[in-house]
Amino acid sequence: MDFWQVHGLIFLICIALFPRITMLVAGTVGSFGLLGWLGWIFAPHLTVAILATTYYWNTNPVLCVIAWFVALSGTTYEAKTVSRKRSA
Repeated sequence: MDFWQVHGLIFLICIALFPRITMLVAGTVGSFGLLGWLGWIFAPHLTVAILATTYYWNTNPVLCVIAWFVALSGTTYEAKTVSRKRSA
């Protein structure tokens, strides 16, 4: 299955910027049970990267690598923001 056959550019931008909202609206969270919900709550960027790698690695490996870069940078940015808010 190819990513571009299922999703478009707007979905790609939304999943990168707003992963929780996009996964909730797209319905990808509920299909993975408790593990999907825990990923959605605690590490949405990583959950998106894991799902992208699982489904699209064979057809779009470049897109999956970009998803991992976004996931690692997004998670790091969120952690820094939270630690700054707590110390202030």
